[in-house]
Amino acid sequence: MGKKEGEEPEHGEPAQFDPSFNGPLKKRSCTDIICLFLFLAVILGYIALGILAWVYGDPRHVLYPRNSTGWFCGVGPNKDKPNLFYFDILKCATSVNVMASALNGLQCPTTQVCVKQCPSGFWVVSPLDFAKSPKEVFDQNLCVPSASLTSGETVKGILDKELCPYYYTPTTPVLGRCLPDVTALGNIPPNFAHTGGLLPSSINDTVSLLKNGTGDILNGFNAKDVAIRIFEDFASAWPWILLGLVIAMLVSMLFLLLLRFTAPVMVWLLIIGLLAAGAYGIWHCYWEYDQYRAQGAKISDVGFTTNVKIYLQVQETWLAFLIIVSLGEAVILLTLIFLRTRILIAITLIQESSKAIGHMMSALFFPLFTFVLLLICVAYWSATALYLATSGEPVYKVVALNATEPGCTGINATESCDPQSFNSSKYQDCASARCIFITYNEKGLFQRNLFNLQIYNAIAFLWCVNFVIALGQCTLAGAFASYYWAFNKPGDIPMFPVTGSFMRSLRYHIGSLAFGALILTLVQIVRILLEYIDHKTRSAQNACARFILCCMKCCLWCLEKFIKFLNRNAYIMIAIYGKNFCVSAKNAFKLLMRNILRVVVLDKVTDVLLFFGKLLVVGGVGVLAFFFFSGRIQAPGNSFSSQNLNYYWMPIITVVFGSYLVAHGFFSVYSMCVDTLFLCFLEDLERNDGSIQKPYYMSKSLMKILNKSNKAAK
Repeated sequence: MGKKEGEEPEHGEPAQFDPSFNGPLKKRSCTDIICLFLFLAVILGYIALGILAWVYGDPRHVLYPRNSTGWFCGVGPNKDKPNLFYFDILKCATSVNVMASALNGLQCPTTQVCVKQCPSGFWVVSPLDFAKSPKEVFDQNLCVPSASLTSGETVKGILDKELCPYYYTPTTPVLGRCLPDVTALGNIPPNFAHTGGLLPSSINDTVSLLKNGTGDILNGFNAKDVAIRIFEDFASAWPWILLGLVIAMLVSMLFLLLLRFTAPVMVWLLIIGLLAAGAYGIWHCYWEYDQYRAQGAKISDVGFTTNVKIYLQVQETWLAFLIIVSLGEAVILLTLIFLRTRILIAITLIQESSKAIGHMMSALFFPLFTFVLLLICVAYWSATALYLATSGEPVYKVVALNATEPGCTGINATESCDPQSFNSSKYQDCASARCIFITYNEKGLFQRNLFNLQIYNAIAFLWCVNFVIALGQCTLAGAFASYYWAFNKPGDIPMFPVTGSFMRSLRYHIGSLAFGALILTLVQIVRILLEYIDHKTRSAQNACARFILCCMKCCLWCLEKFIKFLNRNAYIMIAIYGKNFCVSAKNAFKLLMRNILRVVVLDKVTDVLLFFGKLLVVGGVGVLAFFFFSGRIQAPGNSFSSQNLNYYWMPIITVVFGSYLVAHGFFSVYSMCVDTLFLCFLEDLERNDGSIQKPYYMSKSLMKILNKSNKAAK
């Protein structure tokens, strides 16, 4: 049915000629003011949250171990004592698991003191030591600082009050904690079996208890120990890692510039390779089909079986493969025949993008600015989360280290105490009573809302990250649009196009960029919530629930991808025309829908080219890093040796991952350039007709493909 008179076409009216239009508009006004004020309010609230977290939080709770009196090791009065020593690691065998929910961190129910160096040998109090002076038996550096070995106390009295340890084994410092070296327990001396009942009479039992007491702790710290070794590798190899990233940057730039000359060759080689692969597939399927047909292998002779390999040995399977591959080859051939012009347009636009980048090389380095802003967002979020997690005053309770002691039955960690002024003489019937850190105070208004504040921290972080990405896309779109709409290139390209576009985006369109970022953030929040629900209910899900959740996650993933695509094109229209987000998104979507085939072809051709470009950069630099860090290639002058690395594969992984980020940053500029020039090209076709009054702004190569030209003025 035809459209009624005056009815708007399904995908909107084509853009009309405007004699005053020659690129991104200079005269524009602020857009989406409401969202601008909302975004600014959230940012101010985010800053206030960071200040409150900084006031109430104390990251030392995470960074430094704490002794029994509440002082941190390695800072303040214990600045020269960075390690935490546990008197009786055996008590951790039951407490780490049983009391994990009550105690925050590695808090065994035993006395802990800050020491300068961790003990490196075996030592234990023997029955003969009870008759000696405490000064002759104990090492003052390993005792509680307030303990006086010359005050008339007996060895037994000091041990009962846990003022000094009654044994220790070789230990190693792990993140500031003296943890037993399990590998040294095989050399435990015989005197550990003669301690007058302080330790098991059997050395084997002692070793077993020590291993049980330290096993869970060591397992928990293994990952952190590996992290320390990795950090050491980074400290020695960082100049060469940086060199690898510089090489990745140079290769990425070279590839993008060479696309101007190699894009047609690469695209047609990929197309020919695809057709050749399809032709081989057809031949192979027919050959297999002919072989099994000659043998009389039919599917009716096999019946139903769970062995899939059996079905590959019958003629009907290969006949089905032959039909499918042949249909696919036919579809590709017909697509190439009917869309050959659009493929040529896509190739020419890619070449034109290389020209644009060549005229404004500063655009290639703009992602560095975006990366710095993203790094600031991540650092602020992580610091705020850390300070929030450690906010509140520490809470200490009186805990009986030996719960089986008769006088300790009434002590159940309910009485508050101050570890720095705690007097154990108050509990004469329970010599093992100690003041131990339990958790952080959650009774204040700020502490009660920590969970909500962490959620606000996450939402504000996502919004800021999406806004920074949107700002970068809008800035690049404005710069590349000024290139396309310059009639005489490069003479009419404005001075400092990237800087000018950035200033326009900041001055007029923060609200619109924040609006698009907010829409994307809301979808990402829903995705995160769905993943959280899936994680929490996974054990209780049946097949139907898993299927529904999987479908919901798939739909939200598709929705996020679509919103990113729509936002990207909306930012291009905002950069050119300066309208608000909704109008720009609508105009961009209708323009793309009026040229849907060109959109699909350009998108796929560009994706394939950039994919192979990233593969080239990451693969090449990764292979070079492997040969270097594995020692197959020596550094000049022997300035670096792979023998000094604990894990040589970590620098390799870092270089590969960093190379991908570098390549992605450069290629994202190129992709943005292609998308911007494409939208400008579509508008150019709708606005102009090549006449003297309405000349085309596109390059001569594009006009040649479309059999169009500009009429010369007489």
